[in-house]
Amino acid sequence: MTVNFRYAQEKIKLQRTRLQLIKDVSKEGGGGLSTNQEFRDAGAEEWGGTAARGDFDRDYEEREELTIERIQEMLEKRQFKELKDELENNMYPVDLADILEDVNEKQLVLIFRLLVKEEAAETFSYMNSDLREVLIGALTDSELEEVMEEMYLDDTVDVLEEMPANVVDRLLMVTNEEKRMQINQLLQYPEDSAGSVMNVDYIALNKEMTVEDAILKIRQVGLNRETIYTCYVTEKKRLMGAVDIKDLLTTGESRVIEEIMDTNMLYAHTTDDQEEVARTIMKYGLIALPIVDNEHCMVGIVTVDDAMIVLQEEETEDISIMAGVNPNDESYFGTTVFEHVKGRIPWLLFLMLSATITQMIMNSYEAAIAVMPQLTGFVPMLTGTGGNCGSQSSSLVIRGLAVGEIEFCDLFKVIWKEIRVAVCVSLILAVINGLRIMVMGQGDVLMALTIGVTMACTVIIAKVVGCSLPLLAKKVGLDPAIMATPLISTLVDISTISVYFAIVSGVFQLGA
Repeated sequence: MTVNFRYAQEKIKLQRTRLQLIKDVSKEGGGGLSTNQEFRDAGAEEWGGTAARGDFDRDYEEREELTIERIQEMLEKRQFKELKDELENNMYPVDLADILEDVNEKQLVLIFRLLVKEEAAETFSYMNSDLREVLIGALTDSELEEVMEEMYLDDTVDVLEEMPANVVDRLLMVTNEEKRMQINQLLQYPEDSAGSVMNVDYIALNKEMTVEDAILKIRQVGLNRETIYTCYVTEKKRLMGAVDIKDLLTTGESRVIEEIMDTNMLYAHTTDDQEEVARTIMKYGLIALPIVDNEHCMVGIVTVDDAMIVLQEEETEDISIMAGVNPNDESYFGTTVFEHVKGRIPWLLFLMLSATITQMIMNSYEAAIAVMPQLTGFVPMLTGTGGNCGSQSSSLVIRGLAVGEIEFCDLFKVIWKEIRVAVCVSLILAVINGLRIMVMGQGDVLMALTIGVTMACTVIIAKVVGCSLPLLAKKVGLDPAIMATPLISTLVDISTISVYFAIVSGVFQLGA
């Protein structure tokens, strides 16, 4: 998996170099490469003939992996020039950010200063907040200024949102005025909105432009934009359409942009939920989605890489909530013991105190339990089965809500389906459990039937509660994940105990 990923990354780097060659030769030749042969010659000259697949593979396979041990060995031997070359040619920023978590502060600063500024900025964006703080404290203002200048705007905003106020002040101080104004604009959007994760670095075209003019503009500003694969046509900042780079490269240079642009494109508003925007991008396979304000003026784009990060964060948050843990942006090892306790104790306290209701119900049936003490032996099995059934239903519904398969209008359809599933499941469980009771001598036929009926009621109640609560939570604007395993298990326990003792008291004529 790693080799394939690295191979893909190398191919991307090769393609970027070729695009740069096109740009350079175009400037020299005044209008682009005239023939495919010139392009091949330029590529061969730049890459020394290694652009062929076989040579590329051999070159890749001969490389020695740059591990943390090798980096530290080169530092100890003071092989700084060799390390600088290795970092530039044989290490990707995202991998380097992971490796830097295992070095000391002195080595961290030294390695970071060996990076070229473009890779330094990208590596900085992938680091955790603790490493960033160390670097910010160690780097000079001029070094920080270079890093901030090279970072994309959305990455810069993400960094600032995680930093303490004094660190933010220093970063803003070394940021140029134009970028500082853009940062302040993005920080004004609501948290978890499309505006808070968008990037303002996109390519805007005019509908009166020719294809030749559009390509020339892409060459001029493309290297400083988040993506060049989709360009947006605007008129007085209002979004009019979109055009792909493929269309520009495969159509006549004299054609006007208005003739080839797509006016039926998808877009989102700055206040739309970031998760919905991310799912739109993934659903339709978009590279980027344009973001407009209330006046339909284009203000930015959300790219597919940002969408993937949003979905990962949302899923992590949902999993945490479903497990009864308050979400935390930090990694597991990056979170202190106190923060772990702080994140877990609220739900644990709530669930522990809510179990008091179950205790009160059982206390009200003390007389029945005194007559038939074996009744308490079936309680764990019934409550456990009910909780598991409810968790199954809630997990499936929460997933359906997350991917857009299930809506609130499907409530009764979902309940009806879960009831049918519950009937089938409860019959199977009741029969097997009844046989177990008889074989193990835990009761007679009447006891087996009583437990079977209780189990059927428990499973049906659990399935209905498990599927309906997430839908109701979604309807009132709460996170459906809140209505997950811990809360549903507690509600099902209360229902199960009430139903169980009500049934056995009636069947065996026991006074409450």
